[in-house]
Amino acid sequence: MMSTTAKRAYNFNAGPSALPLAALQKAQAQLLDFQGAGMSILEMSHRGKEYEAVHNQAIALLRELLAIPEDYEVLFLQGGASLQFAMVPMNFLPAGKRAAYVMTGVWSEKAYAEAKQLGEVYEAASSKSDKHNRIPSFDELKFDADAAYLHITSNNTIYGTQWRDFPDTGAVPLIADMSSDILSRPFDVSKFSLIYAGAQKNLGPAGVTVVIIKRDFLATANPNIPTMLRYGTFAKENSLYNTPPTFGIYLMGLVLEWIKEQGGLAAITRRNEEKAALIYDAIDASNGFYRGHAVPADRSRMNITFRLANEELEKKFLAEAKQAGFVGLAGHRSVGGCRASAYNAVPVEACQALKALMLKFQQENS
Repeated sequence: MMSTTAKRAYNFNAGPSALPLAALQKAQAQLLDFQGAGMSILEMSHRGKEYEAVHNQAIALLRELLAIPEDYEVLFLQGGASLQFAMVPMNFLPAGKRAAYVMTGVWSEKAYAEAKQLGEVYEAASSKSDKHNRIPSFDELKFDADAAYLHITSNNTIYGTQWRDFPDTGAVPLIADMSSDILSRPFDVSKFSLIYAGAQKNLGPAGVTVVIIKRDFLATANPNIPTMLRYGTFAKENSLYNTPPTFGIYLMGLVLEWIKEQGGLAAITRRNEEKAALIYDAIDASNGFYRGHAVPADRSRMNITFRLANEELEKKFLAEAKQAGFVGLAGHRSVGGCRASAYNAVPVEACQALKALMLKFQQENS
């Protein structure tokens, strides 16, 4: 088994990202022989009772941790959030209706662009004029009372902003891409008609996409689309219509077990607040040496974005960070700068080490 004292990188990758060491160790121990079956979970039929138990346990843990109401389906799909950008309008944007999108960064723009290929869409609000450094206020949201749905991106990995609260949209279905902050804090699932999330941030490895969908909303879906693009196909078959990403779901189950063992979302929230505060404190106390991108009220706890005085200084900082064992601190290629992605599995110690590095670098380069 992997030693807990083994030297591991300070992993701040934006995704795929850090996984809990305990989950990795358990997967390692079970890799060749899963529960005495004489074979790996990777080799098992998705129709067998061993895998079915793993599958259903992952669904049960998600329901428990997120307090998902009984009238919602939990689905395991593939294709990441990028496929959801198309599946959502294919299923829920009928002719004669318009869908509203809140534009808060690159991923909401991609979702909007995909939906535009399939139906009528419009911007309900946008932070583009402010370089996406904030989340639009509820008062800024303008959408039709008969809109097909309102779509938001709960956390913006590239710009480092996050919705603190979610709007009450009344009769208009609320849909959210929660790929980068699901399970990082409690929230009221009942506010949403549909939630989707790629697993590769807080849930597990790349390859699994979780969808949480209200059954009443599901009943309104367009039936005249290809079978594999209908949410109803997967709801009817417990996400076993075709071969699911079995190992990814298995490992996601181990991550969910780890979250429960930590004390659930209440404990995870406290730890995420502590981790983010360490890095934001280094930024705020630097007298402008480090400059955060997001306005303080809308700062993401998952993705902390900042700049230094110039690109040369940023390159020097990133080079020293790499030499010190830090991974993934470069900002997204579209915006540059620096970014620390402090997802659930990133330990507090990694954020303490990053703060120490930032303070040291400032002292040596001021």
